[in-house]
Amino acid sequence: MAEHPHHQPTSPRDWTDGHVERWLPVLPHLDPDIEAAVTRMSKLTRHLGRVREHGVADYGLQKHEFDTLHVLAGRGGHAAPSDLRADLNLAAASVTGRLEALERRGFVVRTPSTADRRKVDIVLTAAGRAAWHEALEVVGREERRLLGVLTEEERRTLSDLLRKVLLAQEAPGAQ
Repeated sequence: MAEHPHHQPTSPRDWTDGHVERWLPVLPHLDPDIEAAVTRMSKLTRHLGRVREHGVADYGLQKHEFDTLHVLAGRGGHAAPSDLRADLNLAAASVTGRLEALERRGFVVRTPSTADRRKVDIVLTAAGRAAWHEALEVVGREERRLLGVLTEEERRTLSDLLRKVLLAQEAPGAQ
């Protein structure tokens, strides 16, 4: 019996099962369950990232345009350029360039700020919201397809377990 008894899957094997089996003889102290979980999370994240990139491109958006529309939509469809800079973690010139390109496409408009008439707010247009929503729906469909193999209770359990892991990562003093 292996030093770390490994839960043998009762369902069909995936690529990660073979990956873990290949590494156990090389790294005998490897915890196969940790390796399998991290590998599966990483593969899922990469897959959804590729789906997002293709979905965004299918709707004529570049990733940075989608990201800007996404942040703007998440702020209720309007924000100051400084808020977008903070949310996107970008320099002012980078945000200005993005906003000019999105404005030329009719996805955003600049309007006088309601807080300070000397400043502007960026407002998401109906066309911008539609482009963002269509691209977002591509990812949503794939997420629903993949996680749809789980019951509602299993999805909740998975979410709760991932929260527990991420709380350890987010804890003060965590790496």
